[in-house]
Amino acid sequence: MISLENKSAIITGAAMGMGKATALKFGKAGAKVVVADMNEEEGNKVVEEIKSDGGEAIFVKVDVSNEESVKQMVQKTVEAFGKLDVAVNNAAITPDDKPIADMDFDYYEKLMSVDLNGVALCLKYELKQMEEDGTQGSIINTSSVSGIRPQPTNPAYVAAKHGVIGLTKQAAMDYSPKGIRINSVAPGAIDTPMLRGALDQFGFDPDEYAKQLSMLGRFAQADEVAEANLWLASDLSSYVTGTVLNVDGGYTSM
Repeated sequence: MISLENKSAIITGAAMGMGKATALKFGKAGAKVVVADMNEEEGNKVVEEIKSDGGEAIFVKVDVSNEESVKQMVQKTVEAFGKLDVAVNNAAITPDDKPIADMDFDYYEKLMSVDLNGVALCLKYELKQMEEDGTQGSIINTSSVSGIRPQPTNPAYVAAKHGVIGLTKQAAMDYSPKGIRINSVAPGAIDTPMLRGALDQFGFDPDEYAKQLSMLGRFAQADEVAEANLWLASDLSSYVTGTVLNVDGGYTSM
């Protein structure tokens, strides 16, 4: 059993999907969890679920594309739990769906503001706090297999997720010598509301699509990504930094 006892953790995009699964798993492992999301109703449900299982959690409404909102998220974490030990920068929006010559540039900018700029802003204030606390912290940035190999008609999402990996490696270079580890998880096809919505939007058959996106012939469950986040958050991964952990059923090896 991996333990996060005596650690406080922020998870962005924690109201559903991989973020929710990570928040619940961190709570069971003993972490004091900040469920950070725009969706107040669903986020508070996650908090109550953690508490009902004996854990400790609060909800913080955050817009990761807004610098002041991110700053307040970190401050509220410290006010509630005294310090910041772990962060999972997971918030993201649905991928774009047109080739670059036909892209909706307004949506391109919106996606980049959340999926890439949001990670940069979270890193800025999380790292400031960890340095101030003298924390031997761990930060996990959610990238994607789209950050490793391109996908058709997703120029904004592919660019953003490649950027997340770049930010991860660069931050690790600067902060790992200070005892703060920064890594990325790159999920493949994970069975989340976002994926199901995208499949509906693009008219894909889920069973056939799963065979194309995994050597295992199935979508992953959000809990399988949460396990990777838990390991990287814990002291068991104490010599792991600046890396990308693919949770993709072998997709990037196909």
